[in-house]
Amino acid sequence: MTSPTQPDSPALRTGLYRLYREFFDRAERKRRWSLEDDIPWDQVNRSMDPSVADVVESFCAVELFLPDYITKAFPLFRVNRGWSWFHANWGYEESKHSLALGDWLLRSGLRSEEQMADLENHLFDHEWEVPQDSAQGVLIYGMVQELATWLNYRNLRQKVDERGDPALSRILELIAVDERAHHAFYRRIVELFLELDRPATLEQLRRVLHGFAMPALHMLADSRQRIAAVRSLGIFNDDIYYREVYRPILETLGVERRELRSLPLAVR
Repeated sequence: MTSPTQPDSPALRTGLYRLYREFFDRAERKRRWSLEDDIPWDQVNRSMDPSVADVVESFCAVELFLPDYITKAFPLFRVNRGWSWFHANWGYEESKHSLALGDWLLRSGLRSEEQMADLENHLFDHEWEVPQDSAQGVLIYGMVQELATWLNYRNLRQKVDERGDPALSRILELIAVDERAHHAFYRRIVELFLELDRPATLEQLRRVLHGFAMPALHMLADSRQRIAAVRSLGIFNDDIYYREVYRPILETLGVERRELRSLPLAVR
């Protein structure tokens, strides 16, 4: 018998497609933006703090693993139309994020075309692998990661606004709105998972929350320095993760920490 949280489950196919159409229709009405028309490129700060540019480059680099994020995950849920079509739409939006960040690095003069080409060439020497071993686990990871990513962009924008760069501030605002929408979509599916199979969903949730790491940063050149730069600017660290990701997710989902601690050994 098919598990109710497997991608080919009839209940999940129906529920997820409905959620995807709601997500897509709202995005078309409220959230689409243009790289050319919606960013004040004439207000780029060419004297921006290099430490900010380093973090922007790291975020841009993480987005460049997009081909792996798409192709490695698709086989897990290809049979589910709403799930797979959301992932395709997610890929489109993430590609735009990478383009915007890369364009800012070039327009600011803080990176050259040659430096960006070197970064890209290095990245394609490595492949990202899915961080979980099931479709349900990958989706729960996505829910957590998108909230953490939103926080990274929100907090970086605060640092940018202190230094002054309307173009980069606008880019980070637009990206943060997208990331928050992605998180909300994933969260609604996890809520559906909990309705369909609470014990199995709690087990996956525990695994993701307790072993979470941001994607691909460890695969970049100078990864330790890049992670240290994010932490030194107060953009993201373990305390922020616990306070603004871990606890809010449990509260929003209506999950008590004791539920995760008390999972049967067979489930753990």
